[in-house]
Amino acid sequence: MAAQHSNSQHIVNKLMSRPNVLIVDDNERLAQSLQQLLQLHGYNAEICSSGEDALQLVMDIKFDLMLLDLSMPNMNGFDVLTELATHTSPPPVIVISGTKTLNAAIEAMRLGAYDFIRKPYQPEELLHTIENAIEKSRLETQNRSIHARLEESENLYRYLVNSSPDIIYTLDDNGRFTFINHRVETLLGYRRESLIGKHYTEIIYSDDFDRASYAFNERRTGNRATRNIELRLKCKDKETEVRHFEINFITVVLNATGTYAGTHESGTPFSGTYGVARDISDRKKVEEVITRQAYHDTLTGLPNRALFKDRLNVALNHAKRNQQQLAIMFLDLDRFKWVNDTLGHFYGDELLKHVAQRLSGCLRAQDTLARMGGDEFTLLLHDLQQPEDASLVAAKIVEELKRPFLLDEREIFISSSIGIALYPDHGDSIETLIKSADIAMYHVKWRGKNGYQYYEASMNAMFHKKLSMENELRRAIEKKQIILHYQPQVDVETRKIIGLEALARWHHPELGIISPTEFIPLAEETGLIFSLSDILLEEACKQMQIWDQAGLLSFRLAINISPQLVEEESFVTKTLDYIQAQQLKPEFFEIEITENLLVRDLENTVAKLKALGKQGIKIALDDFGTCYSSLSYLRQFPIHNIKIDKSFVGDINSHDESVPIITAISGIAKGFKLDLIAEGVETLQQMKTLHRMGCNKMQGFLFSKPLPAHSITNLLKHQANLFQKNGEPNSLLISQH
Repeated sequence: MAAQHSNSQHIVNKLMSRPNVLIVDDNERLAQSLQQLLQLHGYNAEICSSGEDALQLVMDIKFDLMLLDLSMPNMNGFDVLTELATHTSPPPVIVISGTKTLNAAIEAMRLGAYDFIRKPYQPEELLHTIENAIEKSRLETQNRSIHARLEESENLYRYLVNSSPDIIYTLDDNGRFTFINHRVETLLGYRRESLIGKHYTEIIYSDDFDRASYAFNERRTGNRATRNIELRLKCKDKETEVRHFEINFITVVLNATGTYAGTHESGTPFSGTYGVARDISDRKKVEEVITRQAYHDTLTGLPNRALFKDRLNVALNHAKRNQQQLAIMFLDLDRFKWVNDTLGHFYGDELLKHVAQRLSGCLRAQDTLARMGGDEFTLLLHDLQQPEDASLVAAKIVEELKRPFLLDEREIFISSSIGIALYPDHGDSIETLIKSADIAMYHVKWRGKNGYQYYEASMNAMFHKKLSMENELRRAIEKKQIILHYQPQVDVETRKIIGLEALARWHHPELGIISPTEFIPLAEETGLIFSLSDILLEEACKQMQIWDQAGLLSFRLAINISPQLVEEESFVTKTLDYIQAQQLKPEFFEIEITENLLVRDLENTVAKLKALGKQGIKIALDDFGTCYSSLSYLRQFPIHNIKIDKSFVGDINSHDESVPIITAISGIAKGFKLDLIAEGVETLQQMKTLHRMGCNKMQGFLFSKPLPAHSITNLLKHQANLFQKNGEPNSLLISQH
């Protein structure tokens, strides 16, 4: 006990001159950092690590302020606040806590905390709040002292009233001011003399007249009198500026001389009302900030999931009563993960802010745009005249998000997938509508992204099928059920196989062969494309080594690459590592990319493809002419080969218009000195037409379907017989494989 008293006395001596602050936090590092900050700005600051020690120090020492953490062992911050409330004159308390829950802030304020600040805090904000709290405490202490002396002198009473931080007033029985202190001048800008004899409505905000009437005409006394009624008072000549007040009323019964005529209401004439109005504008602002944080996304400022559901609930009830339609859109950004992973979360956050601005510009004022989290947004469209109205908004959004985003002089290209659900067609509850829009959005994702889709009942079964297929795809990758087939690429002049294209095939134990058009998009959507590509690239390199050892390696292997793989940071090194692990030369490989990769991240993509090109790997542009087809890409990208899409080749038999397109593509290839190959060649007429137009390299069922490795080995060994003497493919040889 003697040691404790000595320690307390030491602290007392230390805290004599400057404002004294007690820091209560069991995190020693954070407490010391805060102590240094306060000492640097002229405060005495002491630290204790538990609620029990804090309460003991408050008993022994006069502190001007306590900075209190909520999360502490044994006795938490709420317990400390509860105990402090029983003290005669406890110091004001500012809660500094890392908790993000709204309930914690509300509970702390309810227990008497002056303010609630979340960690991590801005030092300027904290210092400003500390200064205000100490000043307010000083004023309140002074006010309490003044009120204690009020009974001693009428003159002292008037001085104290006019020095009060609150507005103190009396009204007559008609609601007119008979007295009001000087505080009304500093708070509202009215001269007190100008209000004497005026009705109380002179200073009441018009929307609060009803509540004011109840409060300002109070006739009850004692514990039954009106307390804690919040009103808004007008500032003089500033009708739009509103201050919030907490008003405590008591009823005074007076005689004609202004003295008490009695102590009971019964039989005593009512002479007026006495009241005190305390300014709580700062507290209201804090409450508004806390409420906004609870219902709005801190990054974009948009409504969050909770507020969106509240508004949807209101909109649904309104639509049901008025038999109206509304729409919900579920929007997911395509390629956002790449932005975060490649450029960093700072750019990801900036992109989300820009997206939110563009989306807001696509909606009406009465509609709601919310961020659900990550890169997911929801939109609520009220009062649709017809269901098609939602598709007009969705189409506008899709086009708007296609435009590049400029972040630090870097162009970022993204797109969006949007699912649409209508009330009442697709559901009549919040959960059903959100789920329906979500399912429709995933349908767009699986279909290839970058578009919108209304919900359909059949999607439920498809949704569950996709989920089932995703699980089966994971198992298929683990069990290596997905293997490579190879389709020859033939030079019709030399009549030799000059290349193979590696194509993935899923051998499902129950469903048989599953087309890559079904599982590759799913693999890309779920992120399984990375592990799948690793397995297939390793398999392709091992097979190339087998053909090399057999003396059959006189061709180039073309491998299709997902855009997601190119965006991976280790794409170049990983590709070369697999090739070098089998002691193969990179010039025996060709990477096939599609045109939609060319508009994603131009700078990084060009750098990676050039790095592969320097090692000898060729780059082929697949499906040329079906997408963007900007000739500037052919100048910027290290492309060696372009492939004519099979959709153009397939129309040669029946549509003359395909021939000019192919002629143009052939001319582009010659102009840029690029190799040209046509895919999907199935008939002699197609082969001859292509050959006549200058395209000699082809692949398709006319020459061979995609075959497993052992069948390709036999084909390579007998490729001298691939063509007949008349130059036509040898159908007998082809049929054997």
